[in-house]
Amino acid sequence: NDGGLMMLNDLLLRFGAPGIKYVLDLCADKERHPIAFYCTAGKDRTGMITAIILSVCGAKPEDIVEDYSLSANVYAEMNDHQAMVGALSQRSLDPKTFLGAPPQAMADTLLSIEENYGSVE
Repeated sequence: NDGGLMMLNDLLLRFGAPGIKYVLDLCADKERHPIAFYCTAGKDRTGMITAIILSVCGAKPEDIVEDYSLSANVYAEMNDHQAMVGALSQRSLDPKTFLGAPPQAMADTLLSIEENYGSVE
């Protein structure tokens, strides 16, 4: 809980690197276009993939952060989000921490990518 979304994003980058590479390779393969990818909220794995693609395409960090923050209220707007709240609670994770998409989480993630990897490329 203490590390919040920033820690989750760091773990996604470190341990999800093979899966991220696989998705990016699919996206780069013009034989597979057009491509669509989505998720319930689009803020965790999907948000990370989206941020990387937008960055590679030249989007400004503030635009990536704004796009990410659009997912902030997805679970709140769903009529039935109790399953996700229950799943997080079973793992002793605070739903208020992990169901949101605060802009600062993505801003910090983009900075971390630059600091730890040099760039998204």
